[in-house]
Amino acid sequence: MPSVTAVVVGAGHSGLAMSRHLAGRSVDHVVLERGEVASSWRTQRWDSLRLLTPNWMTRLPGWEYQGDDPDGYLSAPEVADLIAGYAAASAAPVVTGTTVTSLRPGGEGFEVDTDQGRWNARTVIVAAGTTRGNVPAVARRLPDLVSIPALEYHNPDQLPDGGVLVVGASASGVQIADELQRAGRHVTLAVGEHVRVPRTYRGRDILWWLDALGILDERWDEVDDIVRARHLPSLQLVGASRALDLNALQAAGVRLVGRFAGVREDVAQFSGSLANVCALADLKLGRLLDAIDDEAGGRGERPEPTLVSKPTLGLSLCSGEIRSVVWATGFRPDFSWLDVPVFDHRGRLLHDGGVTRWPGLYVLGLPMLRRRRSTYIDGARSDAADLALHLTDALKEAS
Repeated sequence: MPSVTAVVVGAGHSGLAMSRHLAGRSVDHVVLERGEVASSWRTQRWDSLRLLTPNWMTRLPGWEYQGDDPDGYLSAPEVADLIAGYAAASAAPVVTGTTVTSLRPGGEGFEVDTDQGRWNARTVIVAAGTTRGNVPAVARRLPDLVSIPALEYHNPDQLPDGGVLVVGASASGVQIADELQRAGRHVTLAVGEHVRVPRTYRGRDILWWLDALGILDERWDEVDDIVRARHLPSLQLVGASRALDLNALQAAGVRLVGRFAGVREDVAQFSGSLANVCALADLKLGRLLDAIDDEAGGRGERPEPTLVSKPTLGLSLCSGEIRSVVWATGFRPDFSWLDVPVFDHRGRLLHDGGVTRWPGLYVLGLPMLRRRRSTYIDGARSDAADLALHLTDALKEAS
């Protein structure tokens, strides 16, 4: 029964960033990974996916992009190779092919059961959790259609011929809808709350502006409603130099409907508030661009308002018009193996900037964990540094 000071669960970019900081603080640790390093980037991404963040923003502790395309966007296989190379260069103590099946208090801290045996650790950093598509329960009531979460979508050939309903208009939804439409499918996109931004503004990537204005460094304890901030939709972007908003999709032939509201007698029902939802997204976009203009001076060229026609409120799922549904309705980690009382009544893991209520247990890699940039690979640098400092201070106090 091996014992270490710290166990890191997950060898993705967050777990490896934590490993780098723990090594820098001389904390003996192990990184347990159920598959291979960066396995989710090899198995849970569609074939054409590219990072939403430009290459210059792909940074990890002790590593920055040094290639000749800083404004380009890495593909999923390139990200996987980058993370695997980072693990090797860091000499991270990764144990692959080891699935954590249970984590509970015990011994001097925690008992970490795996399919390869048990580890004892004084402290644990959860930098993983099998990611699941956040598919609504109503999906089980669909008629005989192919119905998959975005995590299981790989390419258009995976779906049967015919129309596709894509539910969700954040980053994944708009990209999948665009790919399917380009492949000759008739795509209907169900649009709920979304965050519209241009790919570039005034000659700079929008993420450059968010970085320069300090928006990405806004902390979790500075936000009025942290629960809402952590559940905001992802930016409506594509990993390319072009804009991909609802106007561009409509110009390509995608049909817009309102938020998916349910199924009744084999008819998909949609909210009638599409125009209001789009107007709100445009309003928030305008405020962001105003802030950029206030910083830079002058006024940049603004995107056209979202065009919205009279929405369709119902769509038969038995007529043959729709043959498949892709649920781009968000993702969530699976913490079912975590047997520690750190959840609220809705099953959400409670933490204060990655520090849970149970001493010695940390979480890393969640959206808006400690800063707005926590959502991106870039955020793991500072988040892991903060938690490594908290962890080592706590170990000293307990000694």
